[in-house]
Amino acid sequence: MANDKGNKSLNPKDFEDALDNLENIVKELEDGDLSLEKRLKQFEIGVHLERYCRSKLEEAERRLEVLKLDNNGKPELDADGEIQTTPLERTE
Repeated sequence: MANDKGNKSLNPKDFEDALDNLENIVKELEDGDLSLEKRLKQFEIGVHLERYCRSKLEEAERRLEVLKLDNNGKPELDADGEIQTTPLERTE
């Protein structure tokens, strides 16, 4: 059964599933009831899930856009009447 859980963790269906699995791994590691070998395996899975989540967040970040607003706080429109947007700038 542990192998099924491990396999599921390595192949999350989406970001939320990966994050949920990662949170469960953290709880298991914090509980301290696992053998050293199982801790190492869970840690490896956790690293994989963290990388998966990071890539999904970066992908979402690239897709975000900020509305351009005029001086009155209303969205600016282009020549076709479409709302103008600009890519979200990263602040690090």
